[in-house]
Amino acid sequence: MEVSLTGKAILVTGAARGVGAAVAAEAAASGAEALVLTDIDPIPGTFPCAVEAVTADLATPEGPPAIIAAALARFGRIDGLVNAAGLTSRGSFADADVAFWNRMFSVNARAPFFLMAGAIADMTARKAPGSIVNIQSMNAHAGAPDLGVYSATKGALQTLTKNAAHAYMADGIRVNGINLGWVDTETERHLHEVTLGKGEGWMAAQGAKLPLGRFVSVEDAARTVVWLLSDASTPMTGVSMDLEQAVTGAPC
Repeated sequence: MEVSLTGKAILVTGAARGVGAAVAAEAAASGAEALVLTDIDPIPGTFPCAVEAVTADLATPEGPPAIIAAALARFGRIDGLVNAAGLTSRGSFADADVAFWNRMFSVNARAPFFLMAGAIADMTARKAPGSIVNIQSMNAHAGAPDLGVYSATKGALQTLTKNAAHAYMADGIRVNGINLGWVDTETERHLHEVTLGKGEGWMAAQGAKLPLGRFVSVEDAARTVVWLLSDASTPMTGVSMDLEQAVTGAPC
């Protein structure tokens, strides 16, 4: 079956950069009729389909319902949702405080929950099938020591993915997740090469040591997301796919 989003209205969070931006581009290239693209920053670029750009802060309770309302006001429906936005800030048992915990969970777990709730409410009201894809993390399996809180948020999102898939399977609403490993994004490059002072070219050198000779790219992730959004992945639901250059549980 062809991977196509022809005729579909797709909502993508975190669309200003990284995986979210790549998903938006791939969705448009795959025939999406309409895109609702949201981020806390302006959405760059142009697209060959109708686009509603929504600036919103997912850390606030008002963010998700405002995004859903904007999508329905412009296009009258939501056929697919991609929760790609997320915070990757470091925080461990040794240094995380309550404010950090609350902000991480508000963006990485609470916002996706209420965006899913809004999309599902529209789909069920129209008695229409739909597809939701959540960008999770390999850290949901346990996580690096300095990513304790982040790992917990992605573990929560993984459980919500399965819960929603089970709850709405009979309605034709499929909900899947992708546990991304280390992906080569502008944010990751800046973090390691500039913020952490590892120097220009450090990411490329690390990627050269991996089986593919590079990190997983945002384009790799976007192709998988669009496949899960499309009818080509039917009847898959409730699945959390590991997208990484390693097999979980295999000996090191």
